[in-house]
Amino acid sequence: MKKEIRSNDETIISKIYIIRNQKVMLDKDLAILYGVETKYLKRQVKRNLKRFPNDFMFTLTKTELKNWRCQIGTSNSTDKMGLRYLPYAFTEQGVAMLSSVLHSDKSIEVNIKIMRLFSKTREAFTDSLSLKLEIEDIKKVLSNHSKNIELVFNYLDELIEKKDKSRNKIGYKK
Repeated sequence: MKKEIRSNDETIISKIYIIRNQKVMLDKDLAILYGVETKYLKRQVKRNLKRFPNDFMFTLTKTELKNWRCQIGTSNSTDKMGLRYLPYAFTEQGVAMLSSVLHSDKSIEVNIKIMRLFSKTREAFTDSLSLKLEIEDIKKVLSNHSKNIELVFNYLDELIEKKDKSRNKIGYKK
């Protein structure tokens, strides 16, 4: 029995995880999105392993699986969460390659959505990074302005002190 879910943007984004400092999607989540059984997806990948080098797909280690469970907040205490085999993690390129081994209209449609969302998340990251850089530039400028204002006030204090000391009073003396 295959479990199928609607593949809206929020659902897909919630299935993108950070593992080995890469954005990845797991085989079981992709199988659900594509409307196929996980064993079918894995079988197709195994038949076409040349299409999936290490930077496209990798198998999670037990430690990574444990860390992933912490990342999603699952309380399942079994060693592998009921999984017979350690899951495959697909990078953006690996997800794109899946469309070449899964031959269905649904997989093509879902794949296009996933690729667009990977692009959107990359753009959002780039936008936030450039925003952070701009904020740092503004902080530097403000820091320099503060130092300059302090310097101006010091000069004004010196001028006032100097003016008070050297000033000759004019007018009539009694």
